[in-house]
Amino acid sequence: MKDSSIFRRFPQVFAGLSVLSIALVFSSWIAARAILAVKQASDVFVVTGSAKRAITSDYILWRLSVSSQQPTARDAYRDLIRQTERIRAYLKEKQVPDDAITTNAIETMAIPEVTANGQETGQILTYRLTQRFEIRASDVAGDTERMESGASDVARYTELSRQVTELIEEGINLVSEPPQYLYTQLDKLRVEMVAAATKDARARAEAIASSTGSRVGRVRDAKTGVFQITSRNSTDVSDSGIYDTSSIDKDITAVVSVTFGIE
Repeated sequence: MKDSSIFRRFPQVFAGLSVLSIALVFSSWIAARAILAVKQASDVFVVTGSAKRAITSDYILWRLSVSSQQPTARDAYRDLIRQTERIRAYLKEKQVPDDAITTNAIETMAIPEVTANGQETGQILTYRLTQRFEIRASDVAGDTERMESGASDVARYTELSRQVTELIEEGINLVSEPPQYLYTQLDKLRVEMVAAATKDARARAEAIASSTGSRVGRVRDAKTGVFQITSRNSTDVSDSGIYDTSSIDKDITAVVSVTFGIE
């Protein structure tokens, strides 16, 4: 009865104590969760893994062009056709199939007459016409005849790109650009490279953990970096990635950043 009278006399006090008790319990729960979260966050470490593989380009893109500059557009066109036909005949002699050659539209440029002080007179001095060629070839398996013969179009056209300038001695106004070399199996290889880089990251993580008496747990997070496709044995690296097209033999490097739990 005495306790009941106290409750009746001081209801606000006991109500406040009840609220305070609930608040303390809730605060303790939040603190415990925070400690657990901090512990879980601290029980991880980030390891970088990498994988490198040597590849050989299986696709070549070779560009060349021929031009003629004459007083009239007609003369320039006739001379350009003569040179173009000679280039086509030369490529045929070297066993380059027609379906490997792409010709673009003829480019025409009228060159104005200019005075000594740099002012145009309004007259056309000469016309320059340019014909561009693109030669493409692939060494991807599928051409049974070529594969059985052991021939490589990439290697063959590379050598041809060095020889073709001999046409200049015949009066052909030729420009041969350095070939570009690509690797067409990158999509498939990227998956394999990421897997290999992740495996390397785990091996490094286990080496680090063993030195501290810990064990590597599950993967908490993983981020794939950019791929570096460089010439063979190159040390070039770029934050945005590299794709070297100047060399036949290349290295592809994959990097992953993996967050592991610690047990």
